[in-house]
Amino acid sequence: MADEPILDFLEHEAAIGTKGPGTSKEAHESGLLPAGVLELDVEAYVDDFNARIIGAYERGIGSQELPADVGVARSLIPPGTAALRDFSYLSPEIPEFIRDRCVGCMTCVTECPDTAILGKAIPASHLEQELGSVNDAEEREFVASQWVKTRKYFDVPARKDDRRLGRYRNAFGFFRKIGPTPREYINEKALADMMLAEQSALLYVGGAGSCTGCGEATALRMMVAATGFAYGADGFAIVAATGCNTVYTSTYPYNPYLVPWTNSLFENAPAVAMGVRGKWDQRRWQAKRLWVIGGDGAMYDIGFQSLSRMLASGMDIKVLVLDTQVYSNTGGQVSTASFLAQEAKMAAVGPAVPGKQERRKELGLLCLMHPEVYVAQTTAAHINHFYRAILDANTFPGPAVVIAYTTCQPEHGVADDRAAEQARLAVESRAFPLFIYDPRKGETIRQRLSLQGNPDPKEDWARHPKTGAVIDFVTFARSEGRFAKQFHSDGSPSEALLRAQADRSANWRRLQELAGLRPGPEDAESSPPRP
Repeated sequence: MADEPILDFLEHEAAIGTKGPGTSKEAHESGLLPAGVLELDVEAYVDDFNARIIGAYERGIGSQELPADVGVARSLIPPGTAALRDFSYLSPEIPEFIRDRCVGCMTCVTECPDTAILGKAIPASHLEQELGSVNDAEEREFVASQWVKTRKYFDVPARKDDRRLGRYRNAFGFFRKIGPTPREYINEKALADMMLAEQSALLYVGGAGSCTGCGEATALRMMVAATGFAYGADGFAIVAATGCNTVYTSTYPYNPYLVPWTNSLFENAPAVAMGVRGKWDQRRWQAKRLWVIGGDGAMYDIGFQSLSRMLASGMDIKVLVLDTQVYSNTGGQVSTASFLAQEAKMAAVGPAVPGKQERRKELGLLCLMHPEVYVAQTTAAHINHFYRAILDANTFPGPAVVIAYTTCQPEHGVADDRAAEQARLAVESRAFPLFIYDPRKGETIRQRLSLQGNPDPKEDWARHPKTGAVIDFVTFARSEGRFAKQFHSDGSPSEALLRAQADRSANWRRLQELAGLRPGPEDAESSPPRP
């Protein structure tokens, strides 16, 4: 009789599919979910989400009044919801379009990390026709002022007030309504023209919570636009490693992506991608592109073993490394991507410790030593080089890694508008050289490795094209707050900074040697002796 309550308990537990204590069971199952929980009307859910959830957050009552629901429990955010995010209460300025200076270079459209500056090329007759639908003459004149006849696309084939904000919203609405850029207006040899194709340029819709001028966000926009241009919105997906990029692109309820996206732990995103790729291949989806995104921790540090395993697998997976040389998301701690002498948390500059003391891990060189892997080191400021790296990575039949220098303004100690300039200076100073390693180019490293895009590629240091002044690592360090303590009161560099410069020089010379731009020891041995 004493055992009857225990038996009743065990029978009850078995009925809901769990294992009772002290019993054996061949199959362990979780309790069944309530009926209907796994059923979801996607269209109805998205409509409700955009109206009820987004609306509540826009009114500032989302976290106080919204109940939990099935979508929240599943961590679902419909695509593109960040396009509905309004930053007008935070941003006091709107970029002014100076039409007399526009030459259609697409630089502003490409580099804007917030998808706030857009471009289209439209036949003049179509523009005039659509302008006729704007009834108010003053508004029509303002909307027309946002368009210009540039030589590239026409000849050849302030503080805001409520009224001004409304006018810009109307002008933007007109921009969206006027229709897409005709395909014949897009010159595929001018890679920046891909941003004219609305169907790909707006796959990253804006509204993400990244810092002003964020270097990472620009790189993400460009990767998504280039891949979407080549493969379409349904032709690729993203696995994102936890880090800065996942915080500003998945701050509930805002999602800036119009492509499938999932987030995993920052140490195993490549492994998750291997699972996705394997399932896709099983379904004969070999044509779909799969990108993994991650930063210093995900690729250089704790996640490196997962990345290495993925590269060794030979699977058709592409990786975009957002290299900020620091743990941007968790407070600015030092990482193995950090430069020597750099100041960061856990690498303070003081009498006992002169900043970062370990050499920077050269992830690009490590990756190209894996068999048959495409590797590129690039920056979003070098627009054609970046786009070419993304497009070539997509067509490479196997693993591909694109490492992008991405300025982190608060951690690098630079102004919000300096992301592109600092990236260019990082390349010019040999702090972060450009290169592309493509196994399709030949059998040897020299045939596969190209340093094209670097200034003065055969020299130790580049020189300023106008003044002739040497641009070395110390020059780069002078422009960033993270190296400020490495300069004495008279402006001279510290011993630690000079060691950092020697390290960058050695890395550059190694790349020159591998690419055949500098004789190596084997060249000296094989060359005939001089008379």
